[in-house]
Amino acid sequence: MVDFSLSTEERQIRDTVRAFITKEVMPLEAEVLRNERAGAPAIDRDVLAELRAKARKSGFWGVSTPEEYGGMNLGAVMTAILTMETGRTFVPFTFGGAADNILYHCDEEQKREYLVPTIEGRRRSCFAITEPGAGSDARNIRTRAVRDGDDWVINGEKTFITGGNEADFVMVFAVTDPEKGADGGVTCFLADRDMGWKSEPIPTMGQWGPASLVFDDVRVPARNVLGEVGQGYPLAMRWIGRGRYLIPAGALGAAERMLQMAVDYAGIRRSMGHLIGEYQAIQWQIADSQVEIEASKWLTLYAAWRVQQGMDARHASSIAKLNGALMANQVVDRVLQIHGGMGYTKELPIERWYRELRLLRIFEGTDEIQRRTIARNLLKGHVRLGGIGE
Repeated sequence: MVDFSLSTEERQIRDTVRAFITKEVMPLEAEVLRNERAGAPAIDRDVLAELRAKARKSGFWGVSTPEEYGGMNLGAVMTAILTMETGRTFVPFTFGGAADNILYHCDEEQKREYLVPTIEGRRRSCFAITEPGAGSDARNIRTRAVRDGDDWVINGEKTFITGGNEADFVMVFAVTDPEKGADGGVTCFLADRDMGWKSEPIPTMGQWGPASLVFDDVRVPARNVLGEVGQGYPLAMRWIGRGRYLIPAGALGAAERMLQMAVDYAGIRRSMGHLIGEYQAIQWQIADSQVEIEASKWLTLYAAWRVQQGMDARHASSIAKLNGALMANQVVDRVLQIHGGMGYTKELPIERWYRELRLLRIFEGTDEIQRRTIARNLLKGHVRLGGIGE
């Protein structure tokens, strides 16, 4: 029999994080909404730093970071559960003490210069593979790096780069051997901002603030190659696939919070002499949302479990990501509908979530890419129907 229960320690960890989010983070939501209406940044960076410091004092730092680097190394399942908890608020809070997974492929000198300072919060990174002509088709990148003595000279443009405006170094992927293409012809470089690359913010409909990065004869020392020359594409795929299951995990927290708002509102809002919760039209929207949330939760936790067991989780993660993105958008639409005109105003956070959650169907692999991946795996026999825990 499969045991779906959490251990006593796991429940304590989850409940502690939930209490922290409720007590320390959620009270900042009104400030975030006011700032957005005024056209100001959602929340001051120093405030977020203070929140991370408070969380660290409570023992929450480096949730998924290996213990040798001072992290908690909680594993993929607990990381997903804690991501659900942080997803309950739209305040952009994340625990400190983390670094991009591919930075662990640094050599010892690079670890001292990039990995460790990133974990400690003294440096900020960004991952740059997407280009104006290469979004979901990462194999089509055109940014070039040409060897010149002890340096590589990089030219090209990257777009929709998360954290690109704030980062002081970038993991940038460039073609180093056009004849080989992605399979042996792409290399990852660690490029400091003071090496000359520029960034420009890209305005979006939500909180996500990506950037365009421009590389114009940017010189990067050969010692700044991450991994091996020509082996950048596998690194990129490791980064992209590292936590795809965490995207629906965060969406689940938001969906559950909003559904509770809908349940509460349906119990106080009257229309035509009745509480709206007495109407079947409202009841079915609430019921459908609960069913979809629970289905997405177990798909997400299954993908996380596969990661934790060291199993191939790519197919399960694509399923979880596709399902979770669709679920979140359906739930927020229903919750807004239940709240009527009030849901459409900026007095409530629903419209904000409506904009934020739409991104989930695009970034880290669009719905269409997830469907393509899932179908291809089945058609080519990479996975089979009917298997459990295989």
